[in-house]
Amino acid sequence: VQLQASGGGLVQAGGSLRLSCAASGRTFSYYAMGWFRQAPGKEREFVAAINWRGDRPDVAGSVKGRFTISRDNAKITVYLQMNSLKPEDTAVYYCATGSVASRHETGYVYWGQGTLVTVSS
Repeated sequence: VQLQASGGGLVQAGGSLRLSCAASGRTFSYYAMGWFRQAPGKEREFVAAINWRGDRPDVAGSVKGRFTISRDNAKITVYLQMNSLKPEDTAVYYCATGSVASRHETGYVYWGQGTLVTVSS
């Protein structure tokens, strides 16, 4: 399974970005998808996850109300819409896929390469 994340970039505080993560390969065995992020000098943290059907999104408290996770199963792609971005959202964002939508890294088997999001103040 290969995951390709895209959509990162530089944005001013208050702006928006949409990240995409396209999956390819033997994806039929893995359904849930998640987003994690790692800021400089910090540990990687959970951002959002979504189950196969896409009807049970889960987002971290720190981004709730600003970030939305969704998926298009026909395209085998998951999205992270990020609004009202803050400088503290600056991080490398990683997508991952696993059998269950988990807040823990250990719940995911395959990871994308990450895409950098930089929010300027």
